[in-house]
This record gives sequence, C-alpha cells and structure tokens, in this order.
Amino acid sequence: MRSMVARSVVLAVAFLLFALLPAVGQEPESKSTPLVKELTQLLDAKKLEAIAAKDPSAPDLFVAALYYPGSQLMVVSARYLVPPMLVEKIAKKEFLEVYTDLSSAAIEGSRTLVMDIVADGLKPKKDDGRFDTCDSGAKNWVFDGDWKKQKLASEDDYLKAYAAADAAYAKALTALIAQAKKL
Repeated sequence: MRSMVARSVVLAVAFLLFALLPAVGQEPESKSTPLVKELTQLLDAKKLEAIAAKDPSAPDLFVAALYYPGSQLMVVSARYLVPPMLVEKIAKKEFLEVYTDLSSAAIEGSRTLVMDIVADGLKPKKDDGRFDTCDSGAKNWVFDGDWKKQKLASEDDYLKAYAAADAAYAKALTALIAQAKKL
C-alpha cells in the first residue's frame, strides 16, 4: 500500500513538472509559417512567381520575393539608394526586376535575404535534411540546429538569432501579402 502511494506521488510530481516547466531547448513558434502559407496561396491564385512592395517602416526600404511553387521562397529586404525607381517598377508590376535590384544593388549592409527552402516558414532546425538560411548584413545564419558550428556561445543565442530572423521575415511577408492583395 505504501509503495503504491509513493508511486502515485512520484507520478503526480513528474506530471506537474512536465506540464508546468517549459521544455529545455524547445523550438520557438514560427511567426512566418502562417504568413508564408497566405502569401504562397495568393501567389498561386494570381499565377505570380515574384512580388515586390515598399516597406512602410522607412522611405527607402523595400521587400521582394521570388517563388518557386512547391519548392522554395526567397525574400529579400533592403534599403535602396533611389527609391522612386523601385516605386515605379512596383507600379509597373516589374517585381522580378525589383527582386534583382534589391539582391544586387542595395545600400551596403542593409540587405536581408531569407531562403525558405520548402516555402513553409523559417524553421530553426533541419527538416528531412533541408534547412533554411538568413543572410542579414554581415551575418549569415544557417538554421540547421548546429549552433556550435556557427561559433555561438549557447543554444539560447542560436534560438535568439533564429527568432530575430523569423521576426524580420514575418515583417517582410506582411508587406508582400498587403501588396499581393492589391493586385
């Protein structure tokens, strides 16, 4: 009888610890995943492989995406030296040209490029051997789960870098979704 009560207490304590304590190294929830789904559905419906938009947070900041249906989404965000030129290209729906301009002629240090390998939102770890990347300024992040290879002090630092990249990606996706809805 006594051992049965002891087992019950141990099980109850274990259950409470499991339920109440956050998991160590738990993956953060992706902010970009539902936004990627929405954007790719819009692009599929409008039969677009590229989209571009002005980012409302700064007068010289733009975002553009190149989409390979069912395969990959590449999103670039950058400041541009001659904003009226890109505004005109966006008005003419020359989205691929805007993507190219932001990828190659952005103001130095301002470019962020996210390569979402399966077009399913930024993931912090490998999925079936595939991993997402984010190049932002001088930082190049490979989200394969190996924080030591990237010379980070801890897994927490890695997850913070992932969360920052995911937030930036979500911000860019939001501007692109707004643009796609206008078309």
